[in-house]
Amino acid sequence: MTQPRVHIRPRRRPELDIIPLGGCGGIGMNLTLYGFEGRWIAVDCGMALRQDLPDTPLQIPDIASVTHHGIRPEAILITHGHEDHIGALSWLWPHWGCPIHASPLATEMLKHKFADKGLSTTAIRTYRPGDSLEIPGFEITTIPVTHSIPESCALLLQTRSHRILHTGDWKLDPAPVLGTLTDEAALQALAPIGLVTGDSTNATVAGLAGSEADVAQALTAAVAACQKRVVVSCFASNLARIASIGRTARISGRRIALMGRAMERMVRLARTLGYFDEFPDIIPLRDVGYLPPEEVLLIATGSQGEPRAALSKLAMGRHPEIELEAGDSVIFSSRTIPGNETAVARLQNALRQRGIRILDEHSHPELHVSGHPAREELTRFYSWVKPATLLPVHGEPQHQQSHVELATQLGINAPLIPVNGDWLKWDGRQLRCDSRLPLETRLIQNRSNPGTASPETALTVILPITMNAGYCERRGRLLLDGEADRFTDELALSDWIDDCLAQWQVADTDQLYPLLAPRLEKWISRHSGQFIRTELNVVKTG
Repeated sequence: MTQPRVHIRPRRRPELDIIPLGGCGGIGMNLTLYGFEGRWIAVDCGMALRQDLPDTPLQIPDIASVTHHGIRPEAILITHGHEDHIGALSWLWPHWGCPIHASPLATEMLKHKFADKGLSTTAIRTYRPGDSLEIPGFEITTIPVTHSIPESCALLLQTRSHRILHTGDWKLDPAPVLGTLTDEAALQALAPIGLVTGDSTNATVAGLAGSEADVAQALTAAVAACQKRVVVSCFASNLARIASIGRTARISGRRIALMGRAMERMVRLARTLGYFDEFPDIIPLRDVGYLPPEEVLLIATGSQGEPRAALSKLAMGRHPEIELEAGDSVIFSSRTIPGNETAVARLQNALRQRGIRILDEHSHPELHVSGHPAREELTRFYSWVKPATLLPVHGEPQHQQSHVELATQLGINAPLIPVNGDWLKWDGRQLRCDSRLPLETRLIQNRSNPGTASPETALTVILPITMNAGYCERRGRLLLDGEADRFTDELALSDWIDDCLAQWQVADTDQLYPLLAPRLEKWISRHSGQFIRTELNVVKTG
């Protein structure tokens, strides 16, 4: 008698949750949440500069929806120290209060940011590229990659059921000016990998991104052809480029001065950590006017047309120390970030009206290379790690689409193009979008000198309420008045007050005030990381 066949279905793996809250559909503001069996981690926490809006505010990720779902990461992992990966941390970390893991350079950058906001730095922990980390629910391996800032890392995320590679920002550069080569051997050892969350920024670009060593040579040639003062503008966090500019100044016999607080801080950090041991001596800005113009090279922030940056002040003739003259040269050693084209064009027009010679990515493309992989680099990278599936992040839709097309050509499954707020599920074989969280635009006023609050700083919170069946309800927005308003997240504070009001049955505002006022001051002080004297003004509106 024939025995019936028994079909054993393979055991289904628990799904991994992935929620990008930034970096998908636009450049900047990178933040991705990974969750497994109720444990969550965050990778990066960046900001974007909104040049398209008045006063150029900062945009940071909106975490209200994930907070509503009870999602709170138990650790934040930083891939590198660029602002689009760390710039929002000082705003969002107080909501989470979890450990932050960063490389030595990124650690020092974050400590300065937190100190500027009066936040405690005890949660910031340092790893060395190549280290492994144990986090509840996850094992993390940091893998050194080349980028325009040292100590950049890809992250291997392992759970008991999944292995995912989050590439961060990277490129293949045979001769990086700073930092190490991308660790080919470590990446090959990962193969095959189930899922890669990959950088799409240059997926539309054929060939290779180019080497920073070639830019260093091009800068030296360009500066040699300039007759008078030279200003080179780049991102303050592009330490490889700043090192190349320093080499150019030394070869051309020019003295260096720095323009912009961010530039001064980054050069100081790089020197402290040993990256700029051969960087030329820096002269104070106030001494530049005593030198012959042909002996001066200025490194300035503001290559994206930021109105408060040093280069914009020079273009407007409003810098207190330096005034450019006809015949001087300004080198834009950067790529214009999509969305900043109008601001950059306006800046360059203002410089030309003053008789300044402009060298930029259009007239002299050799003066900049990207820190992100072009198509040939992506192809080589995927031949090393052999991914089954790609999740294309870090780019505008056309970059993500081009990344998907390349992956398909290479036989890699790429079933979707994520947008911020997508709640994705990965079961080890299939990647799907389960739902989409509603996200709001979170803007932070970009104040040029935020400072810190003093112990005497007062914050007045005006709370409009209405009475309803023995309970108080908030009626409209809070009004925050005082120097310390910039240390307070109005949305989080409003949610907390609403929760308090829902618990207390009071007859009038006289009963509400002694309940809320002391708790309010403690809440604000705890979430800002410093004591802030707080006054509560309850206004009955109906």
